[in-house]
Amino acid sequence: MDYALLGGAHVERGRKLFLTGLGLVAGAVLYLIFTANVADFLQLLLGITIFILSIIPALLWARSGGSRFPVFETILILCANAYALPLLNAREQLSDYSSEVITRAGYAVILYQVSALFAYLRTTGQAGHSPFWRTSLLTDKIERFIVYGLFFSTTYIAISTFTTWIPSDLEAVLRAVFYGVGILCTFISTQRWGRGELKAGEKFALLATLIPQLIFMSMGLLLIGAIGLIGIALLGYLAGGKRIPWLVVAITFLLLAVLHTGKTRMRTKYWEERAPAPTFTQVPAYFAEWIEYGLQPTSGDKSVSRKMLERTSLMHILCLIINFTPERQDYLYGQSYTHVLPQLVPRLFWPGKPRSHVATYELGIYYGLQDEDATNSTTIAFGLLTEAYANFGLYGAVMLGVFWGFWLKKLQIWSTFSPMFSFAGLLMVLLTAWSFNAELTMAAWVSSLEQAVIVVLGLPLIGRSLFGL
Repeated sequence: MDYALLGGAHVERGRKLFLTGLGLVAGAVLYLIFTANVADFLQLLLGITIFILSIIPALLWARSGGSRFPVFETILILCANAYALPLLNAREQLSDYSSEVITRAGYAVILYQVSALFAYLRTTGQAGHSPFWRTSLLTDKIERFIVYGLFFSTTYIAISTFTTWIPSDLEAVLRAVFYGVGILCTFISTQRWGRGELKAGEKFALLATLIPQLIFMSMGLLLIGAIGLIGIALLGYLAGGKRIPWLVVAITFLLLAVLHTGKTRMRTKYWEERAPAPTFTQVPAYFAEWIEYGLQPTSGDKSVSRKMLERTSLMHILCLIINFTPERQDYLYGQSYTHVLPQLVPRLFWPGKPRSHVATYELGIYYGLQDEDATNSTTIAFGLLTEAYANFGLYGAVMLGVFWGFWLKKLQIWSTFSPMFSFAGLLMVLLTAWSFNAELTMAAWVSSLEQAVIVVLGLPLIGRSLFGL
């Protein structure tokens, strides 16, 4: 079966989604104009421009019928939350930087977006014909069992969270395996739900495994993993059905808002004051306490949405790097990218391979944000665009945009008619998932993707070889 979903009802649904999105964007732009908290009109203009450029690829994808995995579209749309909204509404967070620095940061984001869009729209090609692109690794009958694969990833997360059964030397390997399985099963299952192919029992199985998995992933008071999985689930449903699950989106946003608000008090209690971690049977009480904290009034006048915005913003770190570079710290001229290729070497063959976040730590030390000891406990979210600027300035922003625009368009074209369970189809699922990792540097992004690729592409080969699936 092709995932491309070309023609027919999908085109009509895509057009309806396009019109809905167009109306939402128009309303959002008007709202942002009237509520923006910026220092001058130029920053308002920059913020609105970044927001619109973030949404354009997604609108074009919907208008075309959503015939390809929205990898490029997802990477660009994240610029709205990471850069546009902070520029328009996080003035306190950017108060340490001059208008010149903030303006230059806005230009850097726009150059990145325009370069990416130009490269994407100008890139052409033909669909792939080799076995990599056209041969399914599994038979079609396996698709209806994919939803039950979430049981294994949920069970692993529960064991990893509440027990010490897993040996430490196996933890990293098993985490990569089951994280890849979880992403694959979630996206494919929600896409089938969007297409109206899931039966009642399959829907129950999906929710009965996905919801506990999200709960267990949040037990450490870090919500980024759960948010990423929710994003994958919503994106799969949207890609399959070309319609927005409004009720689910509203409930999810409200719940995340409450958890974000109560997260600080929970971390104070369980991290700083070292309260005992909850056991499996204490999970309901743990989340009841968390929600209670989230519903209580907080100090200061920051709204819940403002707090959520600041925690997902990459604009402030981009301004920091721009403020330092090149007057205080020279450009790195590609130094952080020298760690990308070594990350492709499996640790099995290179036990002393540097940590996946080595480029992130080098950036933190180079700009005086942390010392060597601090890297053992803290990882700073720089983001791909900030790393590009630290290396080459505005030229780096342009080169990063061209890189994403060209290669992601090529991959989308080559995989147009790829079966879901071909190498190409599975690779596009992973790339769609990894497009949410905007806070990583390139070395960390490539390293984590490589682990997932080995797992996700390897499992179907094993299944076909051993079980004839």
